[in-house]
Amino acid sequence: APAPGPEFVLLTYNVNYGLAGDGATVAAIRGSGADLVLLQETNPAWEAALAGLRDEYPYQEYVHRGAAGGMAVLSRRPFETRRVLEPPPGGWFPALLVRAATPLGPVEALDVHLRPQLGEDGGVVSGFLETPPIRVAEIERYLDALDPAVPRILAGDFNEQPGSAALEAAAERGFLRVGIDEDTWHWETSLVTLRRSFDHVLHDARLAPIEGRVLEAGRSDHWPVRVRFGRAAGAADPEEDRTSRPSS
Repeated sequence: APAPGPEFVLLTYNVNYGLAGDGATVAAIRGSGADLVLLQETNPAWEAALAGLRDEYPYQEYVHRGAAGGMAVLSRRPFETRRVLEPPPGGWFPALLVRAATPLGPVEALDVHLRPQLGEDGGVVSGFLETPPIRVAEIERYLDALDPAVPRILAGDFNEQPGSAALEAAAERGFLRVGIDEDTWHWETSLVTLRRSFDHVLHDARLAPIEGRVLEAGRSDHWPVRVRFGRAAGAADPEEDRTSRPSS
């Protein structure tokens, strides 16, 4: 349960690298009211389009990689880019780790895009069978980079449903998944519309989700996921905790 006091809003959104500059997708970010925005599949064209949001998000950082490999963080408050984390063998995309100033104090946020369920040959069946251990390895590597001294969030496109091995690996490390089980990804075929819950927000026990929503907005094949956080009841203020430690 959240303690009474300040809150902050996080948005994670795979914007689709093939839709760079799409007005409805930019509007979805602007209208989210988020304090901190973690994006996947950005590229230089997306960076140019999102420059129009600098009135609301003056602090922006981009990592450009080919095709769907880009990432970005947008924030209303300053943040420190701590590391760009390369994936383990078999992973396709990096992760972007920042330490952000929030109304709750400093929070480490890790923007992730785990290996899609595709084989090296692009096959769906081979990918379904071969890629789960890769996503577990990605999670393990990325969590090792987080600083346990401050509250931590892991969010993005996990390419896995709730209950997957990668999410279970994070749970074993003490991370809690915000309980949003609605579909966050959709893909229209000639016969049916495929739907999955691939986008997740995980946090440690010092943060408490007050509200979590999937926003059916924008034109990407993913919907944005918005979570409002408070400090968990009984959790120390990170700034107070830092100053109350006895000197060595």
